Amino acid sequence: MPDDLNRKNNSLDAQRKKALHRGKTLLQERQTGWDGHWQAIATNLLPRLSRFMTTDRNRGGDRNQAIIDSAGTWALRTLAAGMMAGMTSPARPWFKLGLPDEDLAEHHSVKLWLADVTRLMQRIFRKSNTYNTFHGMYRELGGFGTSLSVVESNFDTVIHNNLMTIGQFSLGTNHLGMIDKVAREFKLTVEEAVEWFGLEALGPEARNAYDCSNYGKQIEILHIIEPNPDRDPRKIDKLNMPFKSVYWDKRDTTVKMGQLKAGGYHRFPAIAPRWDVLWGDTWGSSPAMDALGDLLQLQNNQLRKDKAIDYRVDPPLQIPTAMRGQGDFLPGGISYYDGYTPNGGVRTAFEVNLDPNLLLEDIADVRGRINKAFYADLFLLIADTDKRMTATEVAERQEEKLLMLGPVLERLHNEMLSPYIAMTFERMIESGILPPPPPELAEVELEVEYVSVLAQAQRAVGVNATDRLVGHIGMLAQLGKVDVVDKFDTDKSVERYADQLGVDPDLIVSGENVALVRSQRAQQQAAAQAAENAAKMGSAAASLGSIQTGAEPQQNAASDLMNLFSGYNAAPPA
Repeated sequence: MPDDLNRKNNSLDAQRKKALHRGKTLLQERQTGWDGHWQAIATNLLPRLSRFMTTDRNRGGDRNQAIIDSAGTWALRTLAAGMMAGMTSPARPWFKLGLPDEDLAEHHSVKLWLADVTRLMQRIFRKSNTYNTFHGMYRELGGFGTSLSVVESNFDTVIHNNLMTIGQFSLGTNHLGMIDKVAREFKLTVEEAVEWFGLEALGPEARNAYDCSNYGKQIEILHIIEPNPDRDPRKIDKLNMPFKSVYWDKRDTTVKMGQLKAGGYHRFPAIAPRWDVLWGDTWGSSPAMDALGDLLQLQNNQLRKDKAIDYRVDPPLQIPTAMRGQGDFLPGGISYYDGYTPNGGVRTAFEVNLDPNLLLEDIADVRGRINKAFYADLFLLIADTDKRMTATEVAERQEEKLLMLGPVLERLHNEMLSPYIAMTFERMIESGILPPPPPELAEVELEVEYVSVLAQAQRAVGVNATDRLVGHIGMLAQLGKVDVVDKFDTDKSVERYADQLGVDPDLIVSGENVALVRSQRAQQQAAAQAAENAAKMGSAAASLGSIQTGAEPQQNAASDLMNLFSGYNAAPPA
């Protein structure tokens, strides 16, 4: 038994040293390359959204003193709100589950099951803190380029998000450039640690503080989430899962080596999207980084404008030297001089003829650049219109900006929304609330299709090319080149057009049903034509019957024609 205990302690000690080294390495990489830049952005844009020190927790005070003109902050708010409404609006469907196999997806039972699961997942998102988290992540992405939320299971809401602001975490990537490591340092009071980990998990120092009712004493926590290379694949317990999650008390080196809690996950339990990133980089760039120079210039211009106004409204004055005091050439200042003035009184020290309108024009120009950097003009176009715009109208009005936003949307789909939907699906299975799938879906992988406003607008950009082609074919047909229509496949064009617009596939009739409908229509048209021909023949016969060809009433053109085809000689005409 002592040997087993020693081996366990040595293993924990090795794990603790490795975890502390991992956390220190990731923290130094972040601090060296990014913290200074993020702090400049936070100071001029988001002073309340950064935690670069563990002591920043619950830090109040006036942190907005560097912001004189809040246009940048409002532009970022517009970006976050626009991304929220355009990508993941709680008020309308923004995704649906589908299958790679289109034929299998046409089965009625499969369609019903996919629709039921999609609605159930949307209900879970509304009940949990998903949408609050998404809005915060869009704001972090627009400001700092990288965001993080650790997704945990929750009995009441199935999932729960722990959103972190920049400076609270450090990230690491694998060989594919994908985020697979999270390290974060934070402080907890002893009371919070007992609620989180339990009293028995704490070290002697923390337990003693709790026993002495020193509940406010803080302990430093290191949390590491990373791949678990030492796991045994034959075991399915939480310590042998592909990813491990361990909480350490950094200053506890007793028997447990400061290990507070250890667990594991089947997949990486965090979503860490980046606005834009270069291959090999861990952290992403953001619109705020592009607009930082404009943000600084905006604050400087506002200071100069206010100074010019002060000089004109409250200029410095000159007072005779017989009066006491020293000179002050700031706005409203007083300076003393020797000399004669006609009225022998006070005069201005110098004339200030600065025109604030020049600065106002420059300020308007800078604000315009900031709004463009944050795509505020694009989102305000959608919000300010008097009528509800379709995705096609959005694409037509802001095609260039949507094309520039396209790579960002694809990245957020891959790094944020798709992993989140997959994690939610797994938690639904674990909690037993997933409806039983039909037998056709055994061993079939699902896929996610995004139908948000921005996703549809991106696809609608391609609609313009189709519209131009159809218009060109119509123009040639009007010029007499009717056979040019034979070059255009109308059936395929409808299917592609509907896909680009994000139309529900249920509204498009399948090829087999189209062939059946066309066959029935052809039969109906043939029957109608036959009836029309019969009606014409009856009308002609009636007309012939009214033409008399003899003295007898029965002698008419119709009877003569019948007699002719019957082999009888018709009576001579009268």
